[in-house]
Amino acid sequence: MTLTRLALAASVAALLPAAAMAQNTLSFGIGPQSAPEYFGSDGNTSGVAATVDIEQLNLGPLRFGNGPDGPAYGIGFTGSFRYIAERNALDYPELAGTDTIDAALEVGGGVTYSAANYYVFALARYGITGHDSLVGELGADAVVRPTAQTELRFGPRLFFADDDYAQTYFGLGASETGGANDAFAAPYDAAGGLLSRGVEASASYSFSPDWALRGVVRYDEFTNDAADSPIVLQGSDSATSLSLMATRRFSF
Repeated sequence: MTLTRLALAASVAALLPAAAMAQNTLSFGIGPQSAPEYFGSDGNTSGVAATVDIEQLNLGPLRFGNGPDGPAYGIGFTGSFRYIAERNALDYPELAGTDTIDAALEVGGGVTYSAANYYVFALARYGITGHDSLVGELGADAVVRPTAQTELRFGPRLFFADDDYAQTYFGLGASETGGANDAFAAPYDAAGGLLSRGVEASASYSFSPDWALRGVVRYDEFTNDAADSPIVLQGSDSATSLSLMATRRFSF
């Protein structure tokens, strides 16, 4: 199973009159990704990572995102999306007996704060397919720009989820136990809360005003009931993902 993230960001810089010829600017990114096959898997699989960023949006008298003189700093708002592919025991013998989990799409948003050398965010999303759960993420980045074309980011990540999410991906129901898999001998009720903590590092290089290359590495460790899950114990208690995306900026 491939975990592919799709993020949409739109920061509210200020309620300023838009210039007469103000442009709307969006950035699209796509590229290869290596990520765990499922939560708790000890193997990675290749897939596709994608991003869509709204850098500047003008709606009548309101301007969202970066201004004509550069990045907008301060409090902003962001959209957040995540896609989680289907988990099917037919694809993973070590999960024999477990129920199939449909592909999930999480939709939500959050609050950000940006400055010249750091970035902080808090996100909340709700599963509209695959699971009916509420999840949240907290993160912060130190931002360094060694050159005008290069940006480096590094910071911690915390992931939270409710009981329904924890049980969906880390729990075991009575019908999933007692089979040939000794690791799943008894039901396991997973409670929500802080389910993982980790760090993320990224590097971006702009070849031109419109084209850039961005690499991201993320490492997470499962915590609390996620770490104690039989699914994680028979697999891996950590997850590493890598992606390399080419991004293209469009203005209209």
